[in-house]
Amino acid sequence: MAKTVQGSCWLLVFMVFLLFNLSDEFLEPSQSEAIVKIKQLLNFPQDLSSWSDNTDFCNSEPNTALTLMCYEDNITQLHISGYNWFPNLPQGFSTDTLFSNLALLPNLKVLSLVSLGLRGTLPKKIGFLSSLEIINISSNFFYGEIPGEISYLKSLQTLILDDNKFTGQVPEGVGLLHSLSVLSFKNNSFSGSLPNSLSSLQTLRILSISGNNFSGVVPNLHNLSNLQVLDLESNNLGPNFPNIPTKLVSLVLRKNKFSLGVPKELSSCYQLKKLDISSNELVGPFSPTVLSLPSLSYLDISGNKLTGKLLKNVTCSQDLSFVNLSSNYLTGELPDCLKPSSSSKIVLFSGNCLSNKEQWQHPYSFCHNEALAVSIEPHKGKVKGGNGKAVLASSMVGGFVGVVAIVGLAFVVVRREYAKQKASQAPQTRLILEKVSPAHTLKLLNDARYLSETRKLGLLGAPPYRTFVLDELREATNNFDISNLIGASSSGQIYKGRLTDGTVVAIKSIKMRKRHSVQSYTHQLGRISKIRYCHLVSTIGHCFECYQDDSSVRRICLVFEFVPNVTLRGVISEANSAQKFTWTQRMSAAIGIAKGIQFLHTGIVPGIFSNQLKITDVLLDQNFHVKISKYNLSLLIENKKMDAGPSSSGSKGNDGQRLKYEEKDDVYDFGVILLEIISGRTIDTKNDIGVSKDILIVSLTADEIARRNIIDPAVRKECSDSSLRTLMELCIKCLSDEPSQRPSVEDLIWNLQFAAQVQDPWNRDTYGNQESPGHV
Repeated sequence: MAKTVQGSCWLLVFMVFLLFNLSDEFLEPSQSEAIVKIKQLLNFPQDLSSWSDNTDFCNSEPNTALTLMCYEDNITQLHISGYNWFPNLPQGFSTDTLFSNLALLPNLKVLSLVSLGLRGTLPKKIGFLSSLEIINISSNFFYGEIPGEISYLKSLQTLILDDNKFTGQVPEGVGLLHSLSVLSFKNNSFSGSLPNSLSSLQTLRILSISGNNFSGVVPNLHNLSNLQVLDLESNNLGPNFPNIPTKLVSLVLRKNKFSLGVPKELSSCYQLKKLDISSNELVGPFSPTVLSLPSLSYLDISGNKLTGKLLKNVTCSQDLSFVNLSSNYLTGELPDCLKPSSSSKIVLFSGNCLSNKEQWQHPYSFCHNEALAVSIEPHKGKVKGGNGKAVLASSMVGGFVGVVAIVGLAFVVVRREYAKQKASQAPQTRLILEKVSPAHTLKLLNDARYLSETRKLGLLGAPPYRTFVLDELREATNNFDISNLIGASSSGQIYKGRLTDGTVVAIKSIKMRKRHSVQSYTHQLGRISKIRYCHLVSTIGHCFECYQDDSSVRRICLVFEFVPNVTLRGVISEANSAQKFTWTQRMSAAIGIAKGIQFLHTGIVPGIFSNQLKITDVLLDQNFHVKISKYNLSLLIENKKMDAGPSSSGSKGNDGQRLKYEEKDDVYDFGVILLEIISGRTIDTKNDIGVSKDILIVSLTADEIARRNIIDPAVRKECSDSSLRTLMELCIKCLSDEPSQRPSVEDLIWNLQFAAQVQDPWNRDTYGNQESPGHV
């Protein structure tokens, strides 16, 4: 009898165990329906997810575009990224509807919707997502003001709204988010003063608001003892220097309106690694003790009105690798510790009155007179005079070389924050991390990083965009030596270079034919900095070289990622090609080009059209992925005469008609590239286009054998007839003489993806489980 009772007890325990464990496998119907609806709203590509209405979402396989995580029977994390696909939202998309469905996920703690093209206001319904701890909606098109309901998210630890179009003032309610650790509003259009409530965010570690229109005095941040990263670059803040805590690791105040003195307390920030106060109107003495801060590796004070005498025997931090003292009123002698001891140290000091003549200096009397013209008491005197203008010598002010280090720092900060909360019995944080593999945990933390520039828009390997100094580029190219010249055109020369961190880059040197100020190029360079996508040769930065007499721009250097492989023509139609693309690879290349064109048209505002693309402008990276290397940049218009190539636009009519169909110019050029991809013959003249197009038209009325005989022999046996016909028909439409008859870029992508889909079953039937020939 006792054995029977004991056996029954064990059976009961086993059944309870099964009950609780199996409950994890099934999601509540309301949450499943919400996820399906969200997928429909985002027009999520079928090839990136095998989800259906009956999918077990909690146990679905994550990928680079979509990751969903659960705890018990609730969704706790939702990551959707457009890095590796360019979202095409359906007509009538509404952010209000999207967040209505997100509100049906009551235990959602991490929400990451990055680079999805989301357009609209941030709805008040965000206040219903009260369990959220991390929000990252960067690289979208959200506009309008932040709703006050954001203050309802009492558990929020990370709020990242970078690279959107938000306007208005930041609500005071942000200061009520007492758990906030990361606050980043980079590259929006916020205006007005910063809310004083920021002073109460005791847990704040990272505050980044660069690239906005904030103005006025910065709130008192001295008591934020956990603050480590403060980035206020490119605003209108001032005139008082911010009251900062002493544990800062990175302080960037570049391009603001700070016009008083630098406080002595700055010399007590012993953990400071990066200090950039350049391009302001700061006056008063510069304390050389800043150079000896033990952790300092990056210092930029250029473009101010700082005075003081430097001494030869000043001590410097051993980690100091970049110093820019240019365009101030400094006298004395450059300290020995700043004299470059290795090629890795960059020191710029032109435009002062130093005794060192290796870089251009004013006479001593210039700095003496200017020092008398300004008040030198920090925080009390404003500029009273100053009739002298500091001359830009070899280059503009240096950008932020150390931004990669800050990204790494932000990663450590967030990781420690999570570890700390998990160890201090914070059940909500444990819910996020429970039942998540180390790889998934790493992904979570990556999404909560301070900056995600290296992952933006599919650009996984390139460094963040920044401003370079001319000496950096001279060193990278051995002073623009001819041995590093890899290309030239009417608009400038292209050099291969290697930066001090080992990054190989392509540098386009453009000599300006007309004299303009630096400010006249700000808008154009802002657009150029947005060219960062996986199917474009992406921009990394720029540099100015200016005339000394009036500081107008003499030369602009644009720095691009270096693409080491051949052009697309090299694997399509060149007779001596060692390797030719398969049919599948050709379709993949065509899709990549079309997506690159789509990004140029819609991923940048305003779009970049009429790019006069040729197949030789399409490069291949080390993985044979295509990257477009030519864009119609207004910066180059004054300096170049467009090459008259076979594809150049194809548009006819007056200027008004050309503007109306400007996106169709690129479609025509794409058709010329597609013609060469199909035929395997070089297309160099208008006559080549006409003859090859006529052959395609005739072949569509012929049988399959005749069609195969006119295409590249290298792929004649590899393509299905359905796939071939689809590409032929698309190519003919692209080459229509009437722009209105050409397909849209969206139609291009749809038809190309259809051609790839009908090719897949043919590959399987022909090759079975083996890879098709030439598969990469």
